Amino acid sequence: MKVLIVFSHPSKNSYTYQILTQLKSALDKAQICYELSDLYSMGFQTDMSEAEYEREGFAKTEISISDDVQAEHRKIENADCIIFLYPVWWSDCPAKLKGWFDRVYSVGYAYGYDKSDHSINKMKQVPYGFVICTAGHPNDFLDEIGIAESMRNVMIDDRLGQRFKHKEMHILGGTLEKEKVRPVHYQKIMHIVKTIEDSSNQYD
Repeated sequence: MKVLIVFSHPSKNSYTYQILTQLKSALDKAQICYELSDLYSMGFQTDMSEAEYEREGFAKTEISISDDVQAEHRKIENADCIIFLYPVWWSDCPAKLKGWFDRVYSVGYAYGYDKSDHSINKMKQVPYGFVICTAGHPNDFLDEIGIAESMRNVMIDDRLGQRFKHKEMHILGGTLEKEKVRPVHYQKIMHIVKTIEDSSNQYD
């Protein structure tokens, strides 16, 4: 099992980065190989260029895909599992991660391809996809006001969609009281790693 972690947070002093550290440590302990796309550290370009818009907006697949996007495509193709880890900002992921989806989910690759055109290197269906997001508000409150459902609809049903076979979203809420929720969050991370570990033999 090969895992790709797509991490989106600008600060190594953040609680989200602590979760990343826990996740990496657990994967290491389980001897699961992983690759990290740390979008802020990479300086990943968020905004779509004019040429990219022309390609996406008018399905001009003859326009070449930029090198940084092709690099992410290669990571996806090498992965049996992708974990998206980020904080909830204004009821969604940071703009940096949204820009990753805007650019990496390119036409002819993640959508809009002609099924009869076998020359197109389209995105494979990734066996496992996990979304982990940290949130200041507790989960009960996010459920009550409908934000949790909205985030699941966007991430699980749209962004992951049919591109992933097994999908889970874990909202690590209540981070305004970190010490209170930290043990619960740790157990959720262990659940994810155990799911990956249990499934790893068929992908080795």
